[in-house]
Amino acid sequence: MGKIQRLAGETVLYGLGSILPRFLNFLLVTLHTDVFPPEEYGVITKVYAYVAVINVIFIFGMETAYFRFASRAGESEKRIFDLAQTVVLTISFLFSVAFILGAAPISDALSIPGRADLVIWLVILMFIDAVAAIPFARLRLQKKALRFAFGKLINITILVGLNVYFLRVSTTYEPDVSFVILANLAANAFYLFFFAPALFSWRPTFDRSISPAMFSYAYPVMITGLAGMTNEMFSRIMLDKWLPEGFYGARSSEFALGIFGACYKLAVLMNLAIQAFRYAAEPFFFSNASEKNSPQLFATVNHYFVIVCCLILLGVSINLDILKYFLADPAYWSGLHIVPILLVAYLFLGIYYNFSVWFKLTDKTYFGTVITVAGMFITVVANYLLIPVAGFEGSAVAALVSYGGMTALCYFLGQRFYPIPYAINKGLIYIGITLALVYAVNAIDIQNQILATAFHVAVLLVYALAIYRIEGKYLRLKRA
Repeated sequence: MGKIQRLAGETVLYGLGSILPRFLNFLLVTLHTDVFPPEEYGVITKVYAYVAVINVIFIFGMETAYFRFASRAGESEKRIFDLAQTVVLTISFLFSVAFILGAAPISDALSIPGRADLVIWLVILMFIDAVAAIPFARLRLQKKALRFAFGKLINITILVGLNVYFLRVSTTYEPDVSFVILANLAANAFYLFFFAPALFSWRPTFDRSISPAMFSYAYPVMITGLAGMTNEMFSRIMLDKWLPEGFYGARSSEFALGIFGACYKLAVLMNLAIQAFRYAAEPFFFSNASEKNSPQLFATVNHYFVIVCCLILLGVSINLDILKYFLADPAYWSGLHIVPILLVAYLFLGIYYNFSVWFKLTDKTYFGTVITVAGMFITVVANYLLIPVAGFEGSAVAALVSYGGMTALCYFLGQRFYPIPYAINKGLIYIGITLALVYAVNAIDIQNQILATAFHVAVLLVYALAIYRIEGKYLRLKRA
């Protein structure tokens, strides 16, 4: 259990650099939904969906390749860092130039006609993200979680501060979507100073033997990441295009997209925990791969991961009557019913990340590409079929079906090539019980908000205590 406890400790530290900044960023939803009507928030949702997808191309899977090659015995970490950074900067620079040259038509496609300047800001923002990606990966490999957290926290502090200034304090201009992008760009510029020593020590490097091997390893990871991000963002890119006119009465498709994007933010609370876990778990899996009991260790990690995610699922789903106030304008509340569906979808995505360790450790990353492309296919088809008949509710269901299918496919393939004794039945039982509790608790209508909140907290605590007793008994029997 010592290694799992260390992993949990590192997850907490990375949470300071991942969950806390993203949670502070999540708080911006309150500001944005108060300042911008759903139609304008829909533009923000769509623009940043494209940014998320393109960022995957810019980084090109080199974070994972860096972990893999820098962890090899006898290899020079500095050399691998230089090689990975060279690939990332070359690719991101070439794409950035192309996007800047085509800024005008791109702005038209993004529903911000005549604002080529905003496209250029977004491109520079993405380029800086790419510049900082490998330096952040280096901090994770070197287990410098506190420095990692410090960099992320300063960035988000600048971002939140500038958003508040531009949208609330300043009276020079009317609030506009452009200020959201400008604040993000200014906050990301901090990374250039934060990583200045690492960036100045970097030397463009190419090795005829290692560079092609890293590229071959990273390319499937990039395709996998691209397909995965498409899974994540596709509905936010296509919802307003595939939604029939008049589906939500007099409301426009951009209005529906704004509601969907805002409610999606509440489900991201699950993804925050998953992301913090991934930052700690990826180097953990690689560093413990050679251990004799590593399959059992990985299975135990996944089991407790599922338990924690079930508690998050329950805690968020039964407290939406409070969390809805993060969406300042009540116009956004009409989409709250999709949040539990999206939470379960994210839970399966987190399990998939755990299951995916087998193809990373066996250097069969092309299987990750196959699985994620299959998930992307499910996402596209499900959205195409469900959006016209169910609106953004259909997109939420499509996410659940896609991530669930990817998880199942990854598990069955993994058991063939790298068997790990996952406690599948116990995990499904925990998920089933949690969903039953969500349904039962939400079916109880308590008019008094204080009493309702007290009841919901009590249910969560009792459930957590019951799990603790069950798992504690299991561990005692195992030791006996």
